[in-house]
Amino acid sequence: MLGIGSDHGGYALKQAIKKHLEARGIEYKDYGTYSEASCDYPDYGRAVALAVASGECGRGILICGTGIGISIAANKVPGIRAAVCGDCFSAEATRAHNDANILALGARVVGEGLALKIVDTFLDTPFSNDERHIRRIQKIEG
Repeated sequence: MLGIGSDHGGYALKQAIKKHLEARGIEYKDYGTYSEASCDYPDYGRAVALAVASGECGRGILICGTGIGISIAANKVPGIRAAVCGDCFSAEATRAHNDANILALGARVVGEGLALKIVDTFLDTPFSNDERHIRRIQKIEG
């Protein structure tokens, strides 16, 4: 199960991503927001991060205007490695090298077409299990 959440600035892109996930047959749980009414991104970043950290969801996708604020909020939850990606190379690298468990996107930074390609790259790229990357992740986790 994939957790997905956004603030008002990411709501429209979240709706497009949900449709894309459904077309791919990927199950998800939407943690809000459920409209374009102004709201606070930390609430949704934390909700998805807690779901991923607890194992309720295997990975997550978060969207706000830039992806930055919501990723900062998510990264406050122990065990979360949320990465803002604006290109497919970064999405592939963060999965393969950092075993990132949450993808953050900026709805005002990337268009829908690119965002869907980034989502696919993030979801389809496995962690490398390379010893040096495992060592680095252990250092991040403290």
